[in-house]
Amino acid sequence: MTVRAIRGATRVDRDDRDHVLLRSRELVRAFLAENGLGSKDVVSMLFSATADIRSVAPALAARQLGLHDVALLCVQEMAVDGAMPGVIRFMAHVDLDSPDVSLRNVYLHGTETLRQDIPPVPQDEL
Repeated sequence: MTVRAIRGATRVDRDDRDHVLLRSRELVRAFLAENGLGSKDVVSMLFSATADIRSVAPALAARQLGLHDVALLCVQEMAVDGAMPGVIRFMAHVDLDSPDVSLRNVYLHGTETLRQDIPPVPQDEL
């Protein structure tokens, strides 16, 4: 068995309990489907939310989808000037039969651009 990490994110339009849970469930479903995983394959999930999301913990969505034996934790995302608001992120640890399995990170509702703002470090500064 091999434990690997998968990441993902989504964005909410408003801090409303039902809307946050809807988007969070959509994210968890997409993560499982895109990677051909079931709840028994997931060891743990760490969720973070930007400070403007306060109505509900996104981990509740994972419980609603049946991830009852998965260790879940929610934290507040670090506040960074100019960061995208309304973002829920996760990092999941999954148990796989092979280390060679190709995994897909899942980014929804505009979060696909989150990693494009990181400029490459010049070779002489590495």
